Amino acid sequence: MRNKSKVFIVVMMTIMSFLPIQAQNQPQKFDPARFEAELEQFITTAAGLTPNEASAFFPLYREMQKKQRSIYDQLRRHKHIDFNDDAACEKSIRESDRLEVQMKELQQTYHNKFMKVLPAKKVFFIMRAEDNFHRQAFKRAARHDWGKR
Repeated sequence: MRNKSKVFIVVMMTIMSFLPIQAQNQPQKFDPARFEAELEQFITTAAGLTPNEASAFFPLYREMQKKQRSIYDQLRRHKHIDFNDDAACEKSIRESDRLEVQMKELQQTYHNKFMKVLPAKKVFFIMRAEDNFHRQAFKRAARHDWGKR
């Protein structure tokens, strides 16, 4: 029971450290390097990665993210079509479906690679931590954007 409470405290402290401190009322620009560093720290803490595990995992993780960004960029292009052109809409739907399947296959490939360097339990915790981090980041961004209106 002590370990669970320690992990909970560490995770909560990590989450609290990411909450924006609004000493000044100036909008913050998105910093991709800072975002990546915060994500990696969050994942490391939430999954309980050792330094050796983190050094084996994160190069693979960054490689996967780079490939995912390429697919996301392609998907984004299919959102800008002439909605009055039924053939263009059909082509966009089919291509988007193909890209989403490709994304899932990429994730599956990398999940298998992750499980070669980490126990499945830690990979599971990493997947959950990544989702939680992105959800929190989205909420923070939404609070900042909505506060300006």
